[in-house]
Amino acid sequence: MKKSSEKGTAVKTTWRKALRRDWQLYLMLLLPIALVCVFNYAAYPGLRMAFMNYKPAKGYSGSEWVGFRTFQKIFRDADFLRALKSSIVFNLLDLAVGFPMPVVLALMLNELRFRRYKRVTQTILYLPHFLSWAVIGSVAYAMFKPSTGLINIFLMRIGVITQGIPFLTEKWHWAVTYLLIGVWQSMGWGTILYLSAITNISNDLYEAAMIDGANRWKRMLHITLPGIRSTIVMLLIMNMGRIMGSNLERLTVFGNTQVRDFQYQLAVYIYEKGLQSGKFSMATAVGLFQSLVGLALVLISDRIAKRLGEEGLL
Repeated sequence: MKKSSEKGTAVKTTWRKALRRDWQLYLMLLLPIALVCVFNYAAYPGLRMAFMNYKPAKGYSGSEWVGFRTFQKIFRDADFLRALKSSIVFNLLDLAVGFPMPVVLALMLNELRFRRYKRVTQTILYLPHFLSWAVIGSVAYAMFKPSTGLINIFLMRIGVITQGIPFLTEKWHWAVTYLLIGVWQSMGWGTILYLSAITNISNDLYEAAMIDGANRWKRMLHITLPGIRSTIVMLLIMNMGRIMGSNLERLTVFGNTQVRDFQYQLAVYIYEKGLQSGKFSMATAVGLFQSLVGLALVLISDRIAKRLGEEGLL
């Protein structure tokens, strides 16, 4: 009993010293913590809307409880099933195409020795992440229009094609363009994370490998890549939770009637069938369904990663 009380006193003393020493840092943390609590956790009581026939004029107290009737209605809706299928297919393709790219770029940038060129390249790669989809969409339409787009004009002038390619007006060309623009927009941010992980790898490993005669490719394959494996696994698990999600701004920017079959994903379904039509219970139910499936995918991925010997996320 005496030892446990001494440990408790030591912990309190440590916390007091840490708070006294770094009180500015703790004060700075209050704002982001407050924002997370307000915009993430304070909205949780509103999830009961999914189990009600919610009417804004009546509020929560006056709206009728319907249980799982809203979910049954959604799962029988052909438009929901179409949106669900498109979301899963395109998110899996996004993951397959876009996830390896930041790893490859980080490995390549780490091997560059000319620092100025490396910094310029990094800036060019990071910039798209900070652009809104409205700006990206405007640039994309200027670049990929079938008749007046810069890409098509260039390809026709050099004789590669005889007529414009419908990059954004035919669904199969749209799918490829949509995925590649998404990779271009997101790969810079992932590269930052992997480069940060690479800096934690000891230089002694590289020096020992060079002494043993390992070339640059072997050092990258047997030292750099295994050194960032835990980061790759962690980000992969986090991305698995986004398979059910979709970005309304991205879909709206590139959406048109010709590509409706592929563009109609869950974010569009929630907006049109739920918010735009005033069916807030339906919108909440679909959002809750997305969150629960995403959480399940994260937990399953984390369990699989741990069984394979990785640290996992949780």
